[in-house]
Amino acid sequence: MPDDVPTGAPLVETGVPLLEARGLVKHYRSGGLPLGGRRRATVKAVDGVDLTLRRGSTLGLVGESGCGKSTLTRLLMALDRPTSGTVLVEGRDLLALPSAELRRRRRDIQLVMQDPYTSLDPRMTALEIVREPLDIHRDLMPKKERASWAHELLHMVGLDPGHAHRHPHQFSGGQRQRLGIARALALRPKILVCDEPVSALDVSVQAQVINLFKELQREFGLSYVFIAHDLAVVRHVADEVAVMYLGRIVEHGDRDTVYSRPAHPYTRALLSAVPDPDPRGRGATGRIVLQGDPPSPTRPPTGCAFHTRCWKSEEICVDQQPVPTPESAVGRRQVSCHFPEN
Repeated sequence: MPDDVPTGAPLVETGVPLLEARGLVKHYRSGGLPLGGRRRATVKAVDGVDLTLRRGSTLGLVGESGCGKSTLTRLLMALDRPTSGTVLVEGRDLLALPSAELRRRRRDIQLVMQDPYTSLDPRMTALEIVREPLDIHRDLMPKKERASWAHELLHMVGLDPGHAHRHPHQFSGGQRQRLGIARALALRPKILVCDEPVSALDVSVQAQVINLFKELQREFGLSYVFIAHDLAVVRHVADEVAVMYLGRIVEHGDRDTVYSRPAHPYTRALLSAVPDPDPRGRGATGRIVLQGDPPSPTRPPTGCAFHTRCWKSEEICVDQQPVPTPESAVGRRQVSCHFPEN
């Protein structure tokens, strides 16, 4: 990650959270044959998640592939209903809203997808792609103003409005992602959920897009849920970091505390794998290599889900699921571990 990417800004708000998840659980039934006498397996994709996003801030969500990040994204946007738990936007439960009100509320939360090519309709022009949300939510803006707003958005994200009639294949990967960002901004949302938005881009283009996210945050007062598996990227954009493992949040706190003094063994292992650009620092803390693969979400371990790969595991880890520690116990964060680092 180039050095010119700005770091996260300080937290803006301490009042009512803009977005809040309380006890989110999402289990799927899969496998087996309904008439074959075998029990269907239960996939515990999200297994009791609490998250808070404050106005004007960025929450980074990290974890290995398959840990439940994408499922959590769908729950936060009310695209999927949880097995249990609630999602609150400005204190209002999204899932308790009437369908018409839920449709209006969805304008406040928009998605920037991972792949900037497959997420865009190849038959539509750039102008049509950015205008489409406005054509769906017709009451938000008069029809005669939509093209002008779409052109303005293209300019804001660094695209030439003169290319508005080009199709996605006529843009580069970075330009296509900028087009996806412009589409997400069309309804003037309060929250952008960014699902690994730079992972498919070259490193130099990643820095440009991340800079764009920071500029748009200042311009529109946006709040981000920034999902990634690249901890170096998250460090540059996030104000707070939540580390996810097998459907659960194992550590959640402000960025500087989590990165400088990781308290959960899994967080320590993830951070030890981040390349150090300074040759003098390489190997100073030692690489932690986890043994084995993550357990299957259809058969999660008893007690602490990480105990099968943890070098600090003891009998209590096998028998009892850890309760998040009070923030004051380990700094400005919560950790779900029986033996957190000081």
